[in-house]
This record gives sequence, structure tokens and C-alpha cells, in this order.
Amino acid sequence: MYAIVKAGGHQEKVEVGDTILVNRLDAKKGDTVEFPVALLVDGTKVTLGAKDLAAVSVKAEVVDDEAKGPKINIQKYKNKTGVARRKGHRQKLTAVKVTAIA
Repeated sequence: MYAIVKAGGHQEKVEVGDTILVNRLDAKKGDTVEFPVALLVDGTKVTLGAKDLAAVSVKAEVVDDEAKGPKINIQKYKNKTGVARRKGHRQKLTAVKVTAIA
């Protein structure tokens, strides 16, 4: 059984026991969070539609509330003027482990 969940502005495919990285959540390590389900697949039965999925949710436990994504370097350069600028960005993430699909 797996589900497609809406987490942090993205959709993720999850199964019980999976650990996923989502955009920073307002939760501490050890807290339980719940994600809304967009699609549920149980064997050959596919469930989608807001009415059928209203009772279904995915529960997950926060494993790391201070995870970071990869470093992205941005460079800006103007020819013949000596103007150069470097900037970096690193997205703040939360690692969660899926505990139940119910």
C-alpha cells in the first residue's frame, strides 16, 4: 500500500517506513504530523477523489527538524566592469518518517 501525499507544497509518494524530506514544518523532533492524501493505492484498488479520501490520512513522526538541502550557488557577472557577485542558498527542510497510512 502506498499513498501520494501533499507535503510542503509538493506531492510525495510514501509507504509505511519511508523517510522523506519536506519543506520546513513547524514541528519539533519526535512530534507527530499528519499529511492530507491525494491518492491511495491498496494492491489493485486505487482511491482518489476528495469524498473518498476525506477519512484517510498519513501520520508521520519528525526525525530531524533541522535538515538542510543541497547548497545552490548563484553567480552574477557583468563583463568589462569588474562587477561580480556570488550568493548561496540552502533550503531548510524537515525529515519525517511515515508511521501509518489510515
